[in-house]
Amino acid sequence: MAASYKKLFKLLIDREMKSKELAAKAGISPATLAKMKKDGATVSSDVLVKICTALDCTLDDIIEIIPNTSEGE
Repeated sequence: MAASYKKLFKLLIDREMKSKELAAKAGISPATLAKMKKDGATVSSDVLVKICTALDCTLDDIIEIIPNTSEGE
């Protein structure tokens, strides 16, 4: 399984917030958010908590677990 952060970036669009603004508000690097744009990117739970705190949301609002289809699990 892998993580998809598409929900996070849709939330930013809905709130008219730029990734740079979120990075500053959450105290994380813009490079971390850039990395998260790729499905399956691995980030620490600390980063996810900081994002949720900054956006006043839950993990369900920013992350989706997607099954691996190529590995035949």
